[in-house]
Amino acid sequence: MASSLVVCEVDESLKEKLKKFRFRKETNNAAILMKIDMEKQLVILEEEYEDISMEDLRNELPERQPRYPFIKYGRVSYPLCFIFSSPVGCKPEQQMMYAGSKNQLVSTAELTKVFETRNIEDLSEEWLINKLAFFR
Repeated sequence: MASSLVVCEVDESLKEKLKKFRFRKETNNAAILMKIDMEKQLVILEEEYEDISMEDLRNELPERQPRYPFIKYGRVSYPLCFIFSSPVGCKPEQQMMYAGSKNQLVSTAELTKVFETRNIEDLSEEWLINKLAFFR
């Protein structure tokens, strides 16, 4: 069954960080950017951001490599969003590794608002609000 396939495990310290991040009380925008350590086949923390806009986060994403941004959107009604960013032009093996590890990460972090994009230029506050409107 494809949904039970685990390509990469989630780093134990990242699991703890994700749990704390889910329950943070601050109302400012914050994000955790995750990547895959290809050699270890492990999802790891790349960077943490406080008080970051969607546009600034977009600028932090590599143009030709997949990433997993996890966003705590400051507004109370839109708390947590997970985005699978897999830009056009990524190496096929990276795309497969990230796509194959996404479900494990989403399950580990207990996320419900999961979005994907192939064009990082789409990432904006307007894009996020439009995506979240479907969850109301």
